[in-house]
Amino acid sequence: MEFPKDLKYTKDHEWIRVAGDTGVVGITEYAQGELGDVVFVELPAVGAKLQQGKQFGTIEAVKTVSDLFAPVSGEVVEVNEALKDSPEVVNKDPYAGGWMVKVKISNATELDGLLDSAKYQEMVGK
Repeated sequence: MEFPKDLKYTKDHEWIRVAGDTGVVGITEYAQGELGDVVFVELPAVGAKLQQGKQFGTIEAVKTVSDLFAPVSGEVVEVNEALKDSPEVVNKDPYAGGWMVKVKISNATELDGLLDSAKYQEMVGK
């Protein structure tokens, strides 16, 4: 199981990769493994305002539906449209092709409260 060191993680199993004032958000390999086969992803529209810790979408698997929570506050600047037709990409490639939204981060200090790779790995017991 992968725990990329260049990412920050939430306790709810989302990750964010930061470049400048923008963050790419997705769910972790651990989370997709727990969910099982992803069949649908509901994401916000470009321009939507996210608030750290609040729901921004849902992910549906064969077994369950789970909420997606924003790792940081900001404005959605891009949505991974490919997931509409191919939600299973989240299972195959959670850290690259399976990303969900890109967010213009409004409060960079929120990143300080997220977990690093080692702490997230420790939290999930892997």
